Amino acid sequence: MDYATRRRGQGGLFEGLYRVIMRRNSVYVTFIIAGAFLGERAVDYGVHKLWEYNNVGKRYEDIPVLGQRQSEE
Repeated sequence: MDYATRRRGQGGLFEGLYRVIMRRNSVYVTFIIAGAFLGERAVDYGVHKLWEYNNVGKRYEDIPVLGQRQSEE
């Protein structure tokens, strides 16, 4: 058995990916939109946590007396 015959029978990673995701346009477009949405959420979460970590003590929420009036007693 030569290499080409064996290769066709086994398939590969990209051939399997093509069969599952990219064979029908509707499934492919849904996969792309869902991936973009989930990727955006993951990046937003990561950047938000990084921002909070780098700005601890400098944020409005971290200053306890900001916005409070002094009592006149």
